[in-house]
Amino acid sequence: MKISTRGRYALRVMIDLAEHDNGAFLPLKDVAARQEISQKYLEGIMSDLSKAGIVAGLHGKGGGYKLNRAAADYTVGEILRVTEGDLAPIACLDPSAAPCDRAAGCRTLPMWQKLNAIINDYLDGVTLADLMRAETAGGDYII
Repeated sequence: MKISTRGRYALRVMIDLAEHDNGAFLPLKDVAARQEISQKYLEGIMSDLSKAGIVAGLHGKGGGYKLNRAAADYTVGEILRVTEGDLAPIACLDPSAAPCDRAAGCRTLPMWQKLNAIINDYLDGVTLADLMRAETAGGDYII
């Protein structure tokens, strides 16, 4: 599993929205400027997050985006699944994958299933609020 720029940017934008949350819609151009990310690129990410109900969007004057819930109520896993799709480390574990003919005799499948569970459990255990208060120690997040 490799998280794309899209997934990483989605997390940055969500943290930015949480840190600047004042109940009003925040203009995307302001978020893009703070995060040094192309506004055009962010529009696609925000469209996906809005369609998934992660954020609320308002077009026109006074428009922008805001969180629908408190930062502590969002998990990293939830956000990444919207932008990345399923987080399975191998294709056969993707819920939309066709059943594998070799699954019954696959000696590596239990290992991949356990890795998938570990990845999802970890990412579903880290909230947006955790990322907002995370400190780094030697480049690693302490959560």
